[in-house]
Amino acid sequence: MLFERPDDDTLYDALIARSADYEGQAYVCVKTTGIFCRLTCPARKPKRENTIFFDTIAACMHSGFRPCQRCRPLEQPGREPIVDMLLARLDSEPDVRWTEDELVRRGYDPSTVRRAFKRALGMTFHDIVRYRRLGEAARQLAGGARVIDVQLDAGYESPSGFRAAFQRLVGKAPALSQNRELLFADWFDTPLGPMIAVADKTHLHLLEFHDRKALPTELEALQKRVRSSVAIGRTPAIDQIEMEIRDYFEGRLTTFKTPLALDGTSFEKHVWAKLIEIPVGQTRAYGDLAREMERPEVVRAVGRANGANQLAIIVPCHRILGADGSLTGYGGGLWRKQWLLRHEEKISGYKMERTA
Repeated sequence: MLFERPDDDTLYDALIARSADYEGQAYVCVKTTGIFCRLTCPARKPKRENTIFFDTIAACMHSGFRPCQRCRPLEQPGREPIVDMLLARLDSEPDVRWTEDELVRRGYDPSTVRRAFKRALGMTFHDIVRYRRLGEAARQLAGGARVIDVQLDAGYESPSGFRAAFQRLVGKAPALSQNRELLFADWFDTPLGPMIAVADKTHLHLLEFHDRKALPTELEALQKRVRSSVAIGRTPAIDQIEMEIRDYFEGRLTTFKTPLALDGTSFEKHVWAKLIEIPVGQTRAYGDLAREMERPEVVRAVGRANGANQLAIIVPCHRILGADGSLTGYGGGLWRKQWLLRHEEKISGYKMERTA
């Protein structure tokens, strides 16, 4: 019989009782510490409102939480020794860059490692390496650390490696056709990794983190929608948004003034306008937006419109949480969403607005 996870209140009761009834079938993530634990963890118990429960270790790590050092949820008895050996090496050799070549150099077969980790933890060894690296970056930044080496967070060996990847993403613009104005794309560094901006001479069309999986599809769709092409270059709108994003990360920004080309349906534009109205330091659920639009029956459509947003941070879809207060999805990665919300808590004495 398949395991049916009980509701969160039942799991919280099990956490308080340190019950082993759900061992290996549910884990608790603690919002205030950024860690996840077994329900049997002997550590001091968090308040109910600070907990989120997931079925798998992969879901916990994908949401930006790191494993507890007391109950060690990554450790499981009776599994393949190669998993425990490599997890131990991750802890004892934190500075090693664990590429496939590094695994081979140490005598491991990468395909064997990949299958063993998928069987044991539901994700690959390199997934764990990446989540740990991104989670550590987010914690350092949230704690006020100086901006770390961005291209290493992005997984590139050098700045030139990222530039080459950016050029491949944008490609070479074909000859201008139909007498339409070209769009231009460029990138700039932020504490959470490079962001790619696409704009015409006056308006910003797209702003996304460089590693968003849907970015190539978004760029292709944008070119079809505006019946134009994208070339590498700068416009005043890109210069302006770079300056404003920098001020936002430094906690000085109260108003985004870069003109926006909101390329969407009338319904999507309505949802995006509601997102912009959410004050810094506050969050909403999809249902909240639907009720504010006086259309409570369109919750799913609101979710789709939220996902269709191509202007990260400016149209703040990161301020949308699940109905239960969980982080839910975010195209830029849940670790970034968690960081942005924490950052905005610090500057919540200001209200971010945009002018037409």
